[in-house]
Amino acid sequence: MGPPSSAGQAVRAGPLPARLSLAQAMEEADARSPRVVAAEAEVEAARGRQRQAGYRFNPILNVDVENFAGTGPYSGLNGLESTVSVNQRLDIGGRRRARMTLADAEFLAAQYRLEIVRADLALEVRNQFATALAARDSLALARENEARARELVRVAQAMVDTGNEPPLRAFRANAALVQATAELRTAEAEERTARRSLAALLGSSVAPAELVEGDLWVMPASVDSLATLDVRLAETDRLIAEARLRGQRADGRLDPSVGFGVRQLRDTGDRALIANVSVPLPIFDRNRGNISAAKSDVAAAIARRENAVVNAEAEIANAQAELEAAEARLAALEGSGIEQAREGVRLAELSYRAGKSTLVELIDAQQAYAATQAELIAARQARAEARAILSRQAAAEGDADHQP
Repeated sequence: MGPPSSAGQAVRAGPLPARLSLAQAMEEADARSPRVVAAEAEVEAARGRQRQAGYRFNPILNVDVENFAGTGPYSGLNGLESTVSVNQRLDIGGRRRARMTLADAEFLAAQYRLEIVRADLALEVRNQFATALAARDSLALARENEARARELVRVAQAMVDTGNEPPLRAFRANAALVQATAELRTAEAEERTARRSLAALLGSSVAPAELVEGDLWVMPASVDSLATLDVRLAETDRLIAEARLRGQRADGRLDPSVGFGVRQLRDTGDRALIANVSVPLPIFDRNRGNISAAKSDVAAAIARRENAVVNAEAEIANAQAELEAAEARLAALEGSGIEQAREGVRLAELSYRAGKSTLVELIDAQQAYAATQAELIAARQARAEARAILSRQAAAEGDADHQP
């Protein structure tokens, strides 16, 4: 889908859905963002300039009255001579064509800037949604850890009461519970903050109550650095610079004006046609300074385009590497890693209850399981962020209608 050319719309207001999916978040962001509305207005402004660029010079109507209110034979209106003529400036230097080419390129650039605003906004929404999901999962993990620590206090106290453990073990279990409770409070605050940050990004002061997971990350088949929005905009900026150079060269050429009219001789009642041609003489100003500046602007635009290609290639390569690393971590953790950690906790609990292992060993097993779970959450978030970057770079894929 190419850059749209629709008119600007009003910013949506009102509350967000209580249960918010990524697709809904993307739609809400596009409808609520003042950045999108501003970029759409800039597209319409460029459309107006594009339409204006095609108009030719207006003709000039001249009315001259001579030889009246003088002396002798020219007293009163006796010797009056009147002339009515129309002058037209001719565009033989290519000014109109240069204006139209420039306006077309500027309109295309405005469309790409609108798409970049939307793509950047989508990237922010994807990343913040992934952060909120990670915070939600971290909160669930913190609750699980706190419940496990609370159960451990109960078991340890029972072991102390039966004389199977010294009182120091109960203190150790209580310390672990205090730490787990503190981590739970932190996770609760971070989860609320993540949802509020997502709501603020979507233009709402009220956070959604729940985030809905689904098919969140549809990956593009491939990402071509030359087809990214940033490179296309840089290429369009090059076209704009070249169009301005042509316009400056056209301004240095001579555009004559021609005129035709009728002269009325009052004393004889005769009429006669007149014609004139006026041509500016390029004695002082040949527009050489502006032409030189426009040439430098073209060179700068070419350099910026090359830099945009290099940056796009690097960002795509980095995101692909980060995605591969995150998927490798997930494969290891979701495979045997998390199951082994969970089984280690189960066996450590059974062994401790049977008096075959120490409290420290059980706490170590629980901490290892919690660390594995946290690593799994972090790997999922890293994968989501890498996919979001690739989706941002592939935002212009298939946009053949607007390629410069």
